[in-house]
Amino acid sequence: MILVRGAARGTDLTGTVFEPDDEPPSYSGAPDVSAPYVWVCDSFYEVESGGTALFLEDETVRIAFESPSPRGFGTEEEAVGTAKEHVRTQFVRIGVDGDEVDVEVVRSP
Repeated sequence: MILVRGAARGTDLTGTVFEPDDEPPSYSGAPDVSAPYVWVCDSFYEVESGGTALFLEDETVRIAFESPSPRGFGTEEEAVGTAKEHVRTQFVRIGVDGDEVDVEVVRSP
């Protein structure tokens, strides 16, 4: 399992790349993708009202979540590259400059 974490302005977002030998998740609605590498992470966007308050260092934004949709990849490089881009994009969607986002890749034991 590979965790891809983005952090900026005091908050973070982490998603998971499931590898070929990983035990697949077993919750209702879990990904059922037959690719060797599967990326799963929340997606969100800023809304003017409703949603959930997300506290950044210098402001509060309201966000709404989209249903996570697993994406399958043939190689680890493709999966991790897309994961990094996805995490950075979520911050950009709420007004954070993509260059402010620190992305970390952690291989889980």
